[in-house]
Amino acid sequence: MSESAFEDGAVESYREAGAVLVETMNEAREMVEPGRTHLEVVEWAEDFIRESDAGIAFPVNISVNEEASHATPAREDETTFGEGMVCLDIGVHIDGYIADAAVTVDHTGTVELVEAAEMALEAAIDEAGPGVEVGVVGQAIEDVIRGYGYTPVLNLSGHGVQRYDAHTAPNVPNRGVDRSVELEPGQAVAIEPFATDGRGKVGEGTVEEIYELERERSVRDRRARQALEEIAEFDGLPFAARWLDGDGADMALRRLKQSNVITSYPVLKEAEGSLVSQAEHTLLITEDGVEVTTAGIHSFD
Repeated sequence: MSESAFEDGAVESYREAGAVLVETMNEAREMVEPGRTHLEVVEWAEDFIRESDAGIAFPVNISVNEEASHATPAREDETTFGEGMVCLDIGVHIDGYIADAAVTVDHTGTVELVEAAEMALEAAIDEAGPGVEVGVVGQAIEDVIRGYGYTPVLNLSGHGVQRYDAHTAPNVPNRGVDRSVELEPGQAVAIEPFATDGRGKVGEGTVEEIYELERERSVRDRRARQALEEIAEFDGLPFAARWLDGDGADMALRRLKQSNVITSYPVLKEAEGSLVSQAEHTLLITEDGVEVTTAGIHSFD
């Protein structure tokens, strides 16, 4: 693989992040079982990443049934897994270079919905490469998911991952697009098909536990200033409310959001009663093809 399109050291850091993510995911997915709490799984995974001398690119997401993204447990959350469909989405970074991947663990018996997302991801990876339009990749995703009789989530997409930035251009749609940008050597891209038995469109729910620093600004409230000092340790990446010192943290976050210092990421949901599956890998676009940095997670048997 030609690495000349990437910054010095970037490829090795992307690979190291992917290796930590694979190990984390393969353990964490085994913990997603009825009776265990969501909080137990995310805290184990996040601690494992830290103990691996890596950074957390965003809070571990656990989205259940109609939830598609941005769901992570609150501090002292006692929610347990039941007979549902669970999307587990994890991000790891080494020196800011990010790996992002997701799997779906099914306890509903809807095996083909999970397979639809996984096979769509495989088709997208086969299609991707330098000079390939992202709309062509999206068409491959859509064709597979619709071939299973399901609908792609049309208003969610894959995305670029740049240093210390988990969501950048190019967007990689989950549907065919006539005019779109081309993938270029030197890009790291997370491709993430979402398949659903619902309408194919998510909306914002009322729950929000994930935030990100939007702009640095002086604040008068003492607890809000303390929260900002804690937030500065996250290198501008998304963080969970539960990561902050619990005493007064929720009020501090509300004040910082009202002052437009931080932004929130509400849980994204399909129609109630629907199911959503997700599969995701991170790819490096090289001059002669692609390299999947998170290979070793999904099985396409």
